[in-house]
Amino acid sequence: MNDIDATTWRAIGITLSVVGLFISLLLWRARGAASGIRGTAWSLLPAAAGLTGTLQLIWQIGDSIVNWAVRLVFSPVVWLGVALAGASLVLFAVSAAMRARGVGTKRVAPTDSGKQLPRDRSAPKAKKAEPAVQDKDMDDIEEILRRHGIS
Repeated sequence: MNDIDATTWRAIGITLSVVGLFISLLLWRARGAASGIRGTAWSLLPAAAGLTGTLQLIWQIGDSIVNWAVRLVFSPVVWLGVALAGASLVLFAVSAAMRARGVGTKRVAPTDSGKQLPRDRSAPKAKKAEPAVQDKDMDDIEEILRRHGIS
């Protein structure tokens, strides 16, 4: 269909509009003026598309989509590409789930120079310093916070 010139596309658009105008006239008589006017509005669109070159563009887009779909259905190479895209999506989902759970990640601590160094997990954790003054009310509050994992 690439050998159709611009004049033919214009003629196709005008022909479709004339057919649509005839149907709009029938609608006007059967359903009233509102339906007839709406039908006329729709009928003018093919002529406008033909005169602006949009009708040819729509045809080329449709033709490209059909060719792509046929190639998709019948080409094993394309199916291999679809399978690889699916595998990629599965790997993204698995890595997101692992990161959310903290599995398979290395935690790093900032250093004085701003560079990140891996933390040694085998090193003992530093003990929190005990407050100099013991307050019984604060002890109760700290106990409640510890139970809820806040402190």
